[in-house]
Amino acid sequence: MNKGFTLIELLIALVILALISVMAFRGLDSVLKAKKQVDSENRKWRDISLLFSRLDHDLSNLAHRPVIDASGALQPEFIGKENYSDSFDANLLFTRLGAEGNPPERVGYRFNQGRVEEIIWAHLDQAPGTQPAVYTLLDHVADLRFRYLAINDNWATIWPLPNQPRPKAVEATLTLLSGEKIVRIFSLL
Repeated sequence: MNKGFTLIELLIALVILALISVMAFRGLDSVLKAKKQVDSENRKWRDISLLFSRLDHDLSNLAHRPVIDASGALQPEFIGKENYSDSFDANLLFTRLGAEGNPPERVGYRFNQGRVEEIIWAHLDQAPGTQPAVYTLLDHVADLRFRYLAINDNWATIWPLPNQPRPKAVEATLTLLSGEKIVRIFSLL
């Protein structure tokens, strides 16, 4: 008698091998999807952390210097607005010290069409037609709001207030399209 596998035994072995392969593929696919999701979440929170680190760095380097804007008007060293008026304006504007050996810079932060943008002017006192550089710092944003802590410990949504050149603190409330709301308070003392 010939020793070997019957056709039925071979088919059963192939079916078992196919089932094991499908289960292995689905398991690997689940692991890869989970990795992609974790990477996406890590990237989102890293970008948020970088945004707040940059804002903290800029606010900790405030310079006591008002500026002349492109229309020739004198602007305070620190301005907070609920809404901005044009493509070269921002919700939060201030003068920060420049990096080592560089002059101070006028900086702005704003919420614009689902993005948080930083605006940097090359010169503090601007000539007519001066255009700032605009950098996108974060995408997928539903809203960005600022509040300012006055000397009397009351919060204001606009700045400057009478007889107060700069606030004691700035509160930034970032709302993401995914629904998360992050609130950070930056001390200016």
